[in-house]
Amino acid sequence: MKSNKLTYLLVGALAITMAATGCKKKPVNVTQLPGQRVGSPRDEQPAPGEGGKIKDGEEVKFGGGPTADPRDFEGMIMDRPALAAHTVHFDYDSATVKSGEKSNVAAVAAALKSNSADKLLIEGHCDERGTEEYNRSLGERRALALREALAKQGVDPDRIRTLSFGEDKPVAMGHDESAWKQNRRGEFVVLHPK
Repeated sequence: MKSNKLTYLLVGALAITMAATGCKKKPVNVTQLPGQRVGSPRDEQPAPGEGGKIKDGEEVKFGGGPTADPRDFEGMIMDRPALAAHTVHFDYDSATVKSGEKSNVAAVAAALKSNSADKLLIEGHCDERGTEEYNRSLGERRALALREALAKQGVDPDRIRTLSFGEDKPVAMGHDESAWKQNRRGEFVVLHPK
């Protein structure tokens, strides 16, 4: 008799625990990531000083202005080899563009300025260390830092889309610093109109 009561008590406690933790709740007061918009991108108008080209002396916000509308990039042809030689590499746990990488950014800016119909996809990547969530966030910060650097070079940020792969697409499969430094990168993909 005692074992039946104990069984019912445990089953009841388990049911309450599952009900309390098993339901997905909508997040409240979520911190917005830099460069991320809330709502439909077409519904919002950029505030004065945001969007378009950045004027001399104007302060650049992280990410180089508002995020480009993904619909503006649909149907474009990806050209990975065009800027593959200008991949930018980052230090461990950093989204700062190193001074030694500025020539790569300048070359990408020059390529975009030479063809105003082209757009750009910047992919942010990380090494395998850190959680998946952290690496996705770091990859996005790296892509946004490159977008900001290009905006400072005079490239319209509305022509640039960023994407983070975190640790999902390594170029080097090792588990040491020589592999990790190759995987901490920002890649540029030219997008040509059809």
